[in-house]
Amino acid sequence: MILIEALLAILIFSLGILALVGLQAAAIKQSADAKYRTEAALLTNEIIGQMWVSDRTTAVLQANFNTGGTTYNNWFARVSGILPGVAANPPAIAIDAQGIATVTVNWIAPNEPAGTPAHQYIAMAQIR
Repeated sequence: MILIEALLAILIFSLGILALVGLQAAAIKQSADAKYRTEAALLTNEIIGQMWVSDRTTAVLQANFNTGGTTYNNWFARVSGILPGVAANPPAIAIDAQGIATVTVNWIAPNEPAGTPAHQYIAMAQIR
């Protein structure tokens, strides 16, 4: 009877240790996801800040900041160096006629299973 109790105690202890290992793995993954979301928000706010300090006429904003513009290309190089998987899902910036800028940043976290959709951060600002 004592051996059965000892085996059950070891089984319960082992399950507790496995649960703690799983919890630690989930915490590390969530921490990495939060880091990438923070970086995406920072990069998005950076480009919106550049829009605010530049010439704010709609034509100039669209020429410089829309996807493919000169300032966009410099910003895209910076985003590519910070966020993983950006080359497969490049960020997009669209500025409409009313000066509303929509910035979309996509990234794929490393070590995610194949076929996992890209993470996305979207910010909108009216530049006047």
